[in-house]
Amino acid sequence: MSDVIKHECGIAMVRLLKPLPYYAEKYGTTMYGLNKMYLLMQKQHNRGQDGAGLANIKLDVEPGRRYISRHRSNAAQPIKEVFDHVHQYFKEVNDRDPEKLKDPLWLKENVPFSGELFLGHLRYGTFGGHHIEHCHPFLRQSNWMTKNLVVAGNFNLTNVDELFELLVNIGQHPKEKSDTVTVLEKIGHFLDEENEKLYQKFKAEGVSQREMSPLIAEHMDVQSILTRSAAAWDGGYAMAGLLGHGDAFVLRDPSGIRPAFFYQDDEVVVVASERPVIQTAFNVQADTIKEVEPGHALIIKKNGQIEQKQVREPLKTTPCSFERIYFSRGSDQDIYHERKQLGRKLCPNILRAIDDDLKNSVFSFIPNTAEISFYGVMKGLQDKLNEVKLKKLKALGDNPSDDDIAKVLALRNRIEKIAIKDVKLRTFISQDDGRDDLVAHVYDITYGSVYPTDNLVIVDDSIVRGTTLKRSILRILDRLKPKKIVVGSSAPQIRYPDCYGIDMAKLGDFIAFQAAIELLKDQGKEAVIEDVYRRCKEQESLPKEEVDNHVKDIYAPFTDDEISAKISELLTPEDLNAEVEIVYQSVEGLHEACPEHSGDWYFTGNYPTPGGNRVVNKAFIYYYEGKNQRAY
Repeated sequence: MSDVIKHECGIAMVRLLKPLPYYAEKYGTTMYGLNKMYLLMQKQHNRGQDGAGLANIKLDVEPGRRYISRHRSNAAQPIKEVFDHVHQYFKEVNDRDPEKLKDPLWLKENVPFSGELFLGHLRYGTFGGHHIEHCHPFLRQSNWMTKNLVVAGNFNLTNVDELFELLVNIGQHPKEKSDTVTVLEKIGHFLDEENEKLYQKFKAEGVSQREMSPLIAEHMDVQSILTRSAAAWDGGYAMAGLLGHGDAFVLRDPSGIRPAFFYQDDEVVVVASERPVIQTAFNVQADTIKEVEPGHALIIKKNGQIEQKQVREPLKTTPCSFERIYFSRGSDQDIYHERKQLGRKLCPNILRAIDDDLKNSVFSFIPNTAEISFYGVMKGLQDKLNEVKLKKLKALGDNPSDDDIAKVLALRNRIEKIAIKDVKLRTFISQDDGRDDLVAHVYDITYGSVYPTDNLVIVDDSIVRGTTLKRSILRILDRLKPKKIVVGSSAPQIRYPDCYGIDMAKLGDFIAFQAAIELLKDQGKEAVIEDVYRRCKEQESLPKEEVDNHVKDIYAPFTDDEISAKISELLTPEDLNAEVEIVYQSVEGLHEACPEHSGDWYFTGNYPTPGGNRVVNKAFIYYYEGKNQRAY
């Protein structure tokens, strides 16, 4: 993605199922769980650069001993800072008495982060600031072990205002109106109720208060707590939680929007936001890793019992397709295949843009995340080149010379490494608002690789705002003096805000939306804009279940090609020498390439939850009224 957007958070959980000495003996380290958490979080660092956090719970700890540890960081390298902090405890032990570092039971009793249950989080904030208080995991504390709650997740709820009022109505006073605090307090409220119900039950049975805590822990109904907590949630979520006594859960939204994978054997249960992360960290095969089912919670009881239980009625499954296009690592075997297919599906539009002139076309990609889609493009174009070769071979007649045949067989698509990103420069310029001249030098280009008679084709994985293309990339590519620059997006046109965790909130930022508005103005159809605004305002006070997406009417008068042509016009700098054409994946091509991930609301406006329609209409109202603010 040539545009910089913040997107997905990541979660990681490890529950050790054997006694701690087992891991020390088998794997030769008393920090087995901690080391696995480090791997899980580092392998998902693409999902969070705003902050990181780690929590640990020790099971069966005597009263008076610390059993919950947590550390969070919003430093420039948050994962490193978190684990440097944690390892300092173990370093101090090693400096004093190295033999104690080999004793897992002594460590559990005396050193933080040496328990059996770990929860890690990587933050990519779509809301709120960068203060340490916005970093997960969040902690709700109590002197009752079974009332302590640790929560972290990859989620965004569309109806925070509604949920906030529900909390106020039950007598709470939340410290902040955010989905994270709302979720924490909602689960906490029903956790308190479950504790009180069990307390009264055992009290009536004559159980002493001292004997009651382990019984409450044993009988805690996590499914019931989550069912009552999540009843009114509207959004996408993969949410993980730890209870102070040792129960744990991972909850997934009813539409399966946000991903959550898990693996279990007799030694460990592990959860992560991406499948290959688990494969790498635990050296297991893909088919041993399962997804948490939509609307279900993976519940891990303190006694090691593990099962999935339904929490919400599952809806039509619409997993986020952007996970496949861009967010998740391409090392997943299915995602790798799908990204190549996205490239293949883009080929017809690219060939049309270059008039099938493969001889005078050079192919490359920007940024590095588009590399796999680029491979798919090249495989698709090879099919076209084979047609050309066959035609030329037939034209040679019955007795062609070896030299003539060799010349035909030697034909290749022209692939070059056109642009190399200067990461150090990017880090520096990001701190300067007046940076346009420096931005134009973020990429170094390969001079002499393109001729004035050439088309230069660049594959991108998605185009959101297009500002980076216009301000820097197209200008940089124009220095190579091609006849024409074609930018191919392996994703369709991004037309609507996401409200389930991706930082794409403002309609006016989207180049596709800008193009549609300009086309309406060009054709004297400003009345459409006024009418959409009126209908959005009329539905403001309706329940979210009765709201329709009226922003679709902004795009309805135009074909995809008309909008693409206008985008090309809007993103072409005035002083550019080369002709520019931007082509996009079709929605049909997206679904053919990623058949199991049908979530496409940012392309089609077909939101899987009612709150999505409310958000998109609100985003249009803000655009029309000139308010530069988020709709969620």
